[in-house]
Amino acid sequence: MQARLYSTALIGLEAQIVEVEIDISRGKSSINIVGLPDKAVSEAKERIVPAIKNSKCSFPRGRITVNLAPANIPKFGSLYDLPISLGILAASDQINFDFRKKIIIGELSLDGEVRGVPGIITMISGSESSGFEKFYIPEENSFEAGLIQSAECYGVGSLNDFIEQIKRTDRKPIATMPKKSSEETYKYDLRHINGQEHARRALEIAAAGGHNILLSGVPGSGKTYLCRSLPSIMPEMNYKESIEVTKIYSIAGLIEKDKPLISKRPFRSPHHTSSQVALVGGGSIPKPGEITLAHRGVLFLDEFSEFPQKTLEVLRQPLEDKVVSISRASASLTFPANFMLAAAMNPCKCGYFGDPDVECTCNPSEFQKYQKKISGPILDRIDLLVKVPKVKMNKLIKKSESEESRIVKARVEEGRRLQTERFAKDEVFSNSEMSQNHIKQFIHLKKTSLELLKTAIDSLNLSARSYFKTLKVARTIADLEGSESISRDHIAEALSYRF
Repeated sequence: MQARLYSTALIGLEAQIVEVEIDISRGKSSINIVGLPDKAVSEAKERIVPAIKNSKCSFPRGRITVNLAPANIPKFGSLYDLPISLGILAASDQINFDFRKKIIIGELSLDGEVRGVPGIITMISGSESSGFEKFYIPEENSFEAGLIQSAECYGVGSLNDFIEQIKRTDRKPIATMPKKSSEETYKYDLRHINGQEHARRALEIAAAGGHNILLSGVPGSGKTYLCRSLPSIMPEMNYKESIEVTKIYSIAGLIEKDKPLISKRPFRSPHHTSSQVALVGGGSIPKPGEITLAHRGVLFLDEFSEFPQKTLEVLRQPLEDKVVSISRASASLTFPANFMLAAAMNPCKCGYFGDPDVECTCNPSEFQKYQKKISGPILDRIDLLVKVPKVKMNKLIKKSESEESRIVKARVEEGRRLQTERFAKDEVFSNSEMSQNHIKQFIHLKKTSLELLKTAIDSLNLSARSYFKTLKVARTIADLEGSESISRDHIAEALSYRF
């Protein structure tokens, strides 16, 4: 007696179709699961037996072999409990159902209830592109499944619930969810920051073009608050970006049931004691790290210089390529990492180098050692380098509030709209993602602008990467002003953010 069903395996952020083959033959009663199962998959047999018995079904006698094909792909997690159980019932002629073109996913409790699993959105969208038409998933994941507009999904509450569903002809699929959730509110707002006009301007440029930014200044100058205000001025994600981020958070198990669609740009702020694996992802079962969780959003590294140098160096490739590749013995995976880096640091160990009021206590060797914690290649990948001075008392105590984030955000979104129109034919969302071909096509400098740039390259000893980053920042400044051409002033302001 045999049965064949279909489920999925998550390989990074991609879904791979898995055939669940069941064979029941004569012999001593046993269950053997083959096809590179991990510990959670192998333990399925301990959940399946009581789940079937407690669902008022009989567990067949004999030797049961479960094959998860293709056998060369590792299978992780508990999502195969439901398809294996249904396969055993089908192979023992207790249910009659056509499993073709249908995906079945779910973990079972001992009493036959179906529990939710992470990564439902990725599984459904990936399987749908492979030609599958119907999806039977845990009811707990119904909110996520409703985000896939074209998929026909059915929520399953228990093993008995599925058996009852296949007997009915009037069952209805899960209703699709709205594309956007309600307007987001932000804890940090630029209106609470007095002074710091130069840093505020830099944040606006960074948000408009998706540029990396580093704020350096004395303690208490407002660096952390400025960076934490970034989400309040960043443009809203479009639906495609929201689905990208939601898939990542679904796999990481970070989706809220009442808000399945993530419409707010991610803001991740790992502590400086975080490990390399926590930052870039990995582990025995490779999972996305902080840089992937910050995809299409902001990765904020406070106390930037306190991160171990080896940990910071792993950011070099993701900052350049916008993806991170993780190779393990079990698999080689690629996770998206198109994030905006925002960092804050003190200028020296004591924090007061350059402060006009407090004397720096660092000796030259301590200062040099502190500065060397941030390598040249990392600094070279940061578009905006901003010095944040101490705020004068007269500005700090003034009663009138500064320009609020809502107003700044309107300018940022207008600048981003121009970029969306410019790159409509490409998979590019902001100026920071421009390739060399885009630079040649969309950045044309006048003679005076080119002369200024050449002088700056010689005097500041800029690398080729810094040169192109300066051009991208100048393009963003021009977009904020609604200018198609890049003027000498745009180049000059872009150069002011290199120190």
